[in-house]
Amino acid sequence: MKFPLVVTILVALTGCTKTTPPSAPAPSATRSRESNVVVLDPATQQSAGIVTAEVALAAVPETIRATARLTNDENQTWRVGSIAEGRIVSIFANPGDSVKEDQILARMHSHQIHESRADYQRAVSDLARKQTLVEFSKRLRDRAKRLYDLKAASLEQVERAESDLKNAETEATIAKTEVERARSHITEVLGLPIEEIQGGPKTEDDDLIPVRAPAAGVILTRSVTPGTVVTPATDQFLITDLSHIWAIAEVPEEYLSKLRVGMTARVFVQAYGVEAFVGRIGKIGDTLDPVTRTVKVRLELPNVRGRLKPEMYANAEIQIGSTSPVITLTRDALQDIRGHTSVFVKVAEDRFEVRPVQTGRSFDNSVEVAGPLGVGDKVAVKATFILKSEFLKASLAGE
Repeated sequence: MKFPLVVTILVALTGCTKTTPPSAPAPSATRSRESNVVVLDPATQQSAGIVTAEVALAAVPETIRATARLTNDENQTWRVGSIAEGRIVSIFANPGDSVKEDQILARMHSHQIHESRADYQRAVSDLARKQTLVEFSKRLRDRAKRLYDLKAASLEQVERAESDLKNAETEATIAKTEVERARSHITEVLGLPIEEIQGGPKTEDDDLIPVRAPAAGVILTRSVTPGTVVTPATDQFLITDLSHIWAIAEVPEEYLSKLRVGMTARVFVQAYGVEAFVGRIGKIGDTLDPVTRTVKVRLELPNVRGRLKPEMYANAEIQIGSTSPVITLTRDALQDIRGHTSVFVKVAEDRFEVRPVQTGRSFDNSVEVAGPLGVGDKVAVKATFILKSEFLKASLAGE
């Protein structure tokens, strides 16, 4: 009698435990596709200054890339040494100073000053003695001629007097040359005045040898201080003209056959980003580095306003003449999106798709790119930062 009641309860329980079938998930393909798209109506694009350009192939010079190090131009570098043994008394220039040609950099004391002046005085005295001898020989020669005319002297006596005069004149000429040599050594080599030797006014600096700059430039190093004892082998100052500078590039062995002196090269340094400094190959090394298998190539660069500094590290691009068709875009077309260099491709009147690309060689205002781009695609080339801003805002809103 209780069976119908049990059946009823089971039916009720079965009805209670029945589950509703799950609903189908919302399609996500549209959302995934739209996650890399920026929507911007044409009016906003125009007001923002967004400009597009069609992707096209361009023939650009094939280049060799190499690391380089900047160094001073050795043809415009001077190592200022000492012309005598002595001791540095005072210094008037420091590293980093710009100096003019013949500017005094230091003064030094040397015993050679007194020795040279003594040599000069001896040469002057010897010249005076020889000149006196010439005058005396002339008088003897003239007297011998008069006596010969009066038949009171022989022809042999006249000829002997002529010979003595010529010998005296020769010795006087040699003495005069020695005076000029001693004078030149004091004034030109030692750089000291000659007036005080001849009784002119004397100053304290007349007893010190000046160390002068051989040319205009910048002092790179100074290796002496007051009190330093120097010899003719001592380098005191290193001066260079920084209006030109060298970049020593390490070019791989495989490109050696393509290099020629005079080829155009561009150098980039970290301090100035993508700005290129244009120069030419001045010298290709004669030996190969056995470890790195590279050859040293000297690039000669003008250094306007001294912006490039010796010992800077650089990247060099050497144009080897041939060309290859590649896709290039202006630098303004490239934006960093989530750590990837990307461009905005116009896929509709109001839509731009973000596409990551790989960058290659750099040119004046453009960069070689590779990636999902085809000839004829329209890419935003101006005001791309507006598109980047809209894309990041839409991404944050979606999260």
